[in-house]
Amino acid sequence: MASPSDTIVAIATAAGPGAVGIVRVSGPATRRVMQAVCGQNLTPRYATLSSFRSCDGDVVDQGLAFFFEAPHSYTGEDVLELQGHGGIAAPQLVQAACLTQSLADCPVRLARPGEFTQRAFLNGKIDLAQAEAVSDLIAAESAQSARAALASLRGAFSDSVHRLQARLTDVRLRAEACLDFPEEGLELSVSVQLGRRLRECEEALAEVVHTAQRGAALTSGLRVVLCGPPNVGKSSLLNVLSGEEAAIVTALPGTTRDRVSRVIHLDGVPIELIDTAGLRETQDPVEQMGIERSWQALKGADLALFLRDASGSIQSDPAQEAGVAQHMGFESGVRDVGRVWVIWNKADLARPEGGRPDELLVSAKTGAGLDELRTRLKARAGWSEGEAGGVLSARTRHLESLRRAQENLSGCAALAQEGSLELFAEQLRLAQLNLSEVTGEFLADDLLGEIFSRFCIGK
Repeated sequence: MASPSDTIVAIATAAGPGAVGIVRVSGPATRRVMQAVCGQNLTPRYATLSSFRSCDGDVVDQGLAFFFEAPHSYTGEDVLELQGHGGIAAPQLVQAACLTQSLADCPVRLARPGEFTQRAFLNGKIDLAQAEAVSDLIAAESAQSARAALASLRGAFSDSVHRLQARLTDVRLRAEACLDFPEEGLELSVSVQLGRRLRECEEALAEVVHTAQRGAALTSGLRVVLCGPPNVGKSSLLNVLSGEEAAIVTALPGTTRDRVSRVIHLDGVPIELIDTAGLRETQDPVEQMGIERSWQALKGADLALFLRDASGSIQSDPAQEAGVAQHMGFESGVRDVGRVWVIWNKADLARPEGGRPDELLVSAKTGAGLDELRTRLKARAGWSEGEAGGVLSARTRHLESLRRAQENLSGCAALAQEGSLELFAEQLRLAQLNLSEVTGEFLADDLLGEIFSRFCIGK
């Protein structure tokens, strides 16, 4: 992790022609840079028209200068923001003028990706979930995902975690009070109270997980696998949804031998569609390899579209659908039916009998039902009409921490009934430790470096 004694400088606007080019400075040498480049002490939080000068006194640009005095700044340090002309040369000249103020005992250097936001986190201006929301907001490709990122940036996600932490703290206090004062005979009454309060915590955590799952899908999109028997129209569906001939389509079963993927955007939501080899018994070694890759693709998918033939000419094997559900829940070892959608293709030829209400009828040939499929995919990814509807931006690491906390709580009820309050309290402590990783209260420095390295320079 970089030394906080360094002063960092970066161009905060994209390279290329533009109306405004912004150069940011943050750190202990900011006032020295301000004096050298602007030639004056700036009034904090006021815009000042200034000429920006190099170390030789030459004017390299002119614009507005802003000084934000610590701790009332984005990073919590003294911050200088120079808003000059856009383009390539002018911002680089201003940046170079700032860098010339580096001294051996107080260096001024180029900022690394995400280092301004990293300093804001380290100085307690924002927590880690909020810091990551900054990056998500910049990368947002739809109004919905931007609103979700902004909600997390304003602390909505962090607040839900903190409220849950407070509940767990209350349960821990009650459990440890019983451990500290065993002579009071509180075990039975306390265990009943602990069970009720634990259920409330589990319900609250489940709601946070559900919201985070939707937010993670909205941020990173969905990975959707098209699967099913040969010739049910998987490749045709991929082609029509992607708007290109991405996969070869023939009447010959087993045409698709390997995975074919395309990323589509539905109202800004990225959806990765993966066409796979048809699932069937075969003696062809090449096709067998393709089918094995189909099963592998399901393990890392967010959603599986299991295609059936609405014309009735191709029969579906219930064991295949069960196998798909099994692979979707591979990590937990249970069938995950909720992440397998049944799609009846070839609606232009016939209509299936007795399908469930949630099973969708489509036609890759005529386009029937595809708008409904797109709408359902967007909804699954957290997109909805109008306001964000409680969706927050979240990431895979958040989900992993939340799920570990769920595992900690899952066995607590039995421990309370058994009277194993020491183990009960320990599992609560571990749950809180996992939750703290979401906001970054306890996190390894190398993981912090990895997170902020994915930011753009100047933010």
